[in-house]
Amino acid sequence: MAEARQGAVLLTGASSGIGRELAEIFARQGWDLVIVARRREQLNEIADRCRAQHGTTVRCIARDLTEPNAAQDLYDEITHSGAPIEVLVNNAGVAESGAFAEIPLDSHERLVQLNVAVPTSLARLFVPPMLRRRRGRVLNVASIASFQPVPSLASYAASKAYVLSLSEALGEELRGTGVTVTALCPGLTRTEMVDRAQRESPAGDWLPEFLIGDARGVAQEGYDACMKGRALVAPGLPNALGTTLVRMYPRWLVRRVGGLIGRRTL
Repeated sequence: MAEARQGAVLLTGASSGIGRELAEIFARQGWDLVIVARRREQLNEIADRCRAQHGTTVRCIARDLTEPNAAQDLYDEITHSGAPIEVLVNNAGVAESGAFAEIPLDSHERLVQLNVAVPTSLARLFVPPMLRRRRGRVLNVASIASFQPVPSLASYAASKAYVLSLSEALGEELRGTGVTVTALCPGLTRTEMVDRAQRESPAGDWLPEFLIGDARGVAQEGYDACMKGRALVAPGLPNALGTTLVRMYPRWLVRRVGGLIGRRTL
């Protein structure tokens, strides 16, 4: 049964991977969409399919969220249209793999801007109207890398740890308000980002295919958890077990194991 249309979903990073699948799922469930990414052609393709197959209203906004004031400009543009955002999905993100000291400084800075600053800003802008309506949902896409340091993905893992911590803290802060916050923590998922990492990293040749999840399945679990107001979901049994176990082990052991694995990719 489709959700009643009471507003719209704002979905960043919607042009591919998990974001693309989330757009399809929300549209199928009867939600109107505001989808955001840099690539207009891909956004238009998704919008056309969602309109044709599900009869949903889709607005495409092609924007680089790393640009100055991008979050505020996006908020102003959407709110001026009059459609309230009932669900905020912070999915846009980027990964940089390799030795920390060899990754260009501007790449680190872009990662922190997109993975940390943008979801923080969008949550700060869109949560207050949800609180006034006493209903709303936030879905932040983090990662299983949120739970431990990952050499060769140092900035990425640190940024996702921030997203997880922000999500859990904000969710507790908003408990009882009608607004929920969910952190989606996928493991390796078949997306453009992972495909690129496999091509560029020496680890790509020995990474078992069974460890790489399906973007559609990950998106579905994220959607279900968001609609139920769950605080955290790590799709797939290995990921769910891994995120539980890593919190039980001493920090020094988690750090050492992560170091042994991470250094193999350099």
